[in-house]
Amino acid sequence: MSDDIAGPNLRGRKPERAALDGLVADVRSGRGRVLMLTGEAGVGKTALLEYFCTRAAGFHLTRWVGIESEMELPFAGLRQLCEPLLDRLDRLADPQHDAVTTALGLKSGKPADPYLVGLAVLNLLAERAEETPIAWAVDDVQWLDRASAQVLGFVARRLLAERVAMVFAARDGAGDFAGLSELVVDGVDDAAAREILASVVRGPLDARVRDRIIAEAHGNPLALLELPHAWTDAEWTGYGRHAAPLTSRLEQFFIDRVEPLPTEVRRFLLVASAEPVGDTALLWRALDRLGVDRAAAVAAEASGLIDVGTQVRFRHPLMRSAAYRSMPSEERLAVHRALAGVTDPHVDPDRRAWHRSRATIGPDEDVASELEAAAGRARCRGGWSRRRRSSSTPRR
Repeated sequence: MSDDIAGPNLRGRKPERAALDGLVADVRSGRGRVLMLTGEAGVGKTALLEYFCTRAAGFHLTRWVGIESEMELPFAGLRQLCEPLLDRLDRLADPQHDAVTTALGLKSGKPADPYLVGLAVLNLLAERAEETPIAWAVDDVQWLDRASAQVLGFVARRLLAERVAMVFAARDGAGDFAGLSELVVDGVDDAAAREILASVVRGPLDARVRDRIIAEAHGNPLALLELPHAWTDAEWTGYGRHAAPLTSRLEQFFIDRVEPLPTEVRRFLLVASAEPVGDTALLWRALDRLGVDRAAAVAAEASGLIDVGTQVRFRHPLMRSAAYRSMPSEERLAVHRALAGVTDPHVDPDRRAWHRSRATIGPDEDVASELEAAAGRARCRGGWSRRRRSSSTPRR
């Protein structure tokens, strides 16, 4: 595939595309393959995952994007990935069946053995792959809950003759995914950077300004595609320089894109960003409760920040973060309160408890009781692990 056909997001990515093409070809021939893509925010991991998904035509494709807030919900990520496999649970041996159904919250029972949960997922994948090759594309793995990460790492290291392709993307590797094949995604070279920049800047561009944009972007494709839209007249004429980290500048740019939008559209984007599963039915119910016109979804799509289909997907994880952070705290409280109100307490009590906690200021005995119950269920599912946050890591 030439760079022209690949589009601006994949300019300069021939080696990476070749690696993904080889992975897909190996799986088609009957060999399980896994690849971890690592690199900074905006460097092109998401675009490469999209490319992988298009190349896996005929595979049973499941996609998932990690969300920072979901890290506190054990097995939340695994549940989403395994949803298409649950119709095969009755084919598992009893110990594996009991372990995985307990871990995924489908029934209560004694704490699930992580080893049995891993074997169960591996066997579910193998069973399904006998009929159709499987492709899992998982973005922002650094936000995956630890219980899911441990199981996925276990499964990924044991794929042999199963027709299963797994591609993960994260800002760094190792951890629970140590030992997997890793492809470090660096910035593109200057030639590719000029092509990407030319795709978004129409008309003549002073060579000094062009070179400065390329130098500041450090080959980061998302920066090359998006930041020129945010430059001031002074910056275009060669004056003014940013000292903020690139990731912070990209997120601020998306915040600046959200803030001028009509209030209803911003509320729609906020609800979509706060509902991590992308469940459109749940989204519509929350919008109705908040009194937000569903027509806001059309305008939100027109903004280029989000796609609304059978699932709601932001174009880039940084856009989701920007949509959430751009709204005042009282709006976020109201949205989590609405999402808690439309989440079934019998089907998904843990997520409901989480939304209630995000909608609460100060002590609340009812919310504390729900969180305590959620913690008990997590222990029963085997969700003992927690990813510890360094004291030097700022909360968003």
